[in-house]
Amino acid sequence: MLRKLATTALSVLLVSSLAGAQEPRKDLQVFNDVAREVTRYSRFTVFDDVSVSVDNGAVTLAGKVTMPYKARDLERVVSRVAGVVSVHNRLVVLPVSFFDDELRYRISRAIYGNPGFWHYAAMANPPIHIVVENGRVTLTGVVSSNVERMMAQSLARSSNAFAVVNRLRTDAEVKADLERFD
Repeated sequence: MLRKLATTALSVLLVSSLAGAQEPRKDLQVFNDVAREVTRYSRFTVFDDVSVSVDNGAVTLAGKVTMPYKARDLERVVSRVAGVVSVHNRLVVLPVSFFDDELRYRISRAIYGNPGFWHYAAMANPPIHIVVENGRVTLTGVVSSNVERMMAQSLARSSNAFAVVNRLRTDAEVKADLERFD
């Protein structure tokens, strides 16, 4: 009986040491999994903007969301990703405002209702995000070309927003940034 117990304890130690010997996941792998989980979150909309950074398994969520539960849910979902050591939730909840809500919907209809953006509107997660805070609009995300970037900005400006900041990036800009990390 004692021999069996000692053998079992030795096997448990061996298995746990082998598990500990596995190489930790690289930050890029963790980043890709976290980004996928954020975009798969069922309540993530074009009115939310979340950026992710990973440093030695420590994930930082930054950006703005429309509801407090989204910030909590995203932190919970991200913390479950393999390789995540800790989550620093820096998500800001946008203030509740009827005017901002109307502006969000007006701009989203103007952009995604435009024939030049129909191919984006048909996507499960459209790439242009419209963040409205106190009547000020920030466009984020990725578009195919500089023409689309300017067209989205023009459509947003026609919405009576107090200000429009265009942080849209083109596919080429994103690709160039990714090549720098390779």
